[in-house]
Amino acid sequence: MPEEMARIAEDAKDWRRQIHQQPELLYELHKTAAFVEEKLKGFGVDEIATGIAKTGIVALIKGARGDGPVIGLRADMDALPMDEKTNLPYASKVPGMMHACGHDGHTATLLAAAQYLCETRDFAGTVALIFQPAEEGGAGARTMIEEGLLERFGIGAVYAMHNKPGLPVGQFATRPGPLMAGGDRFVVTVTGRGGHASAPTMSIDPVVAAAHLIASAQTLVSRFSDPFDQVVVSITYLEAGSGRALNVIPDTATFGGTIRTMNSATRAEIEAHLRRILKSGAEQFGCEAELDWRPGYPVTANDAARTSVALGAAAAVVGQENVDDNCTRVMGSEDFAYMLEQRPGAILWYGNGDSAELHNAAYNFNDEAILPGMRFWVELVSRELAA
Repeated sequence: MPEEMARIAEDAKDWRRQIHQQPELLYELHKTAAFVEEKLKGFGVDEIATGIAKTGIVALIKGARGDGPVIGLRADMDALPMDEKTNLPYASKVPGMMHACGHDGHTATLLAAAQYLCETRDFAGTVALIFQPAEEGGAGARTMIEEGLLERFGIGAVYAMHNKPGLPVGQFATRPGPLMAGGDRFVVTVTGRGGHASAPTMSIDPVVAAAHLIASAQTLVSRFSDPFDQVVVSITYLEAGSGRALNVIPDTATFGGTIRTMNSATRAEIEAHLRRILKSGAEQFGCEAELDWRPGYPVTANDAARTSVALGAAAAVVGQENVDDNCTRVMGSEDFAYMLEQRPGAILWYGNGDSAELHNAAYNFNDEAILPGMRFWVELVSRELAA
């Protein structure tokens, strides 16, 4: 392993901590984007485009071995709206915001690879470095695509990494096909007719109807889904009436939650089944049920051929024994899925070691993961863009 890689990775630890102290949300990543832009210009990238999806950045590095294809390497940059509880000396300085998903580390890892690739350029073709805003619920990947990301830079394949707590540092994991679930949200409003709790026959009780509908929604998994086709239905919200007036049957009851699927066809079928359950179920109680369906990120599905390339690169860096090529699927969602819908590619987990879980106030990206992550990016480029 070249000593230069290790030196750059050490510098990147400081970059990561600087980004960590100034977390920003969604598309408002002005300080983060400015920091990334300054570093990229200092490295000597061939071209840099800013303002894509407001604060997204794309930088191009051309290889010294001649022309070739263009591959995109993506890192997300945004933080989460939560208070940090790590007590670290470089903890967030912004109340109500923290890097609880490791996007600071993803950014630093790709910056480290960028510096090394700029210095060596030992490949044929072009690397497009994609620094993306708004992964956390803002669909920043989709916005960048809509603004011409893939066509403008001629990107033919895309790759990403995400850190994984519990996976040892220096290990990688992924699988071909679906890796992460598509996640949709929904809110149901059940409308009846309110009245006095002593005379329920004079009312149409939406609370009882909502309770039955909530229970019926679980049959989406047990009776409408193939047991080998993963589906998760979680009701996370329920509201009806007021605790100040316990003798009043309310006019409406509202509940909502999420539905996660691993198959695009199943995703559409589950929505259709839910609509039927709500309509017929509400009618049994004389109520009406209105569904507010809120589509989320699609299924994150890796291309088989590109996954094979990525797994080979990972094995070359850390050894085959440290690479899981058939890891367990995850029911969380990731907006890199939008890029994988448009171009072949793959996303991998890289180990964050024994840390708090993602989206936990005690979480912190493990700086020791930067070097293996950086080495993976460099090896992947050498394989995808071989002369």
